[in-house]
Amino acid sequence: MKPDNNQVLATAISQELALAESLVESGDLHLAFHHLERAHVLGQASTYQHTCIHWRMFKLAVRQRSPREIWGQIVRLIGASTKTPLGIYPTGNTGGANVWFFKSMPVPEDLAKILIRK
Repeated sequence: MKPDNNQVLATAISQELALAESLVESGDLHLAFHHLERAHVLGQASTYQHTCIHWRMFKLAVRQRSPREIWGQIVRLIGASTKTPLGIYPTGNTGGANVWFFKSMPVPEDLAKILIRK
C-alpha cells in the first residue's frame, strides 16, 4: 500500500527534525539550524508544525546565544501561530532571522518534490 501524501510530508518533516536534533547533540549547531530551515519549508502550511519548528529554532538560538536570532524567532513564533491559520505564509521561506519573514523563496528541488505531492 502506498503512503498518502500527508504521511509522506509528515515523514519528511520528522526526518529533518530528527537530523537537527542529532546534530544539536553532536554540537554542529549551524548544520542543525539548516535542517530546521528545511523542516520549516516543508511544515509552514501547518499551524502546528510551523509553530513547533519556530519553537525549536528559538531554543537553538538561545543555545547559540544569538540575540538577533532569539528576537527573530520570537516575532516568527507570534506570526506562525496567528498568520498561518489564515493561510498567510511565504512559500519557501526558510524561517531564520536572516530572511525577511514575508519573503517568498525558491523551494529546493528535493523538497518541492515532496510538497508537490501534497
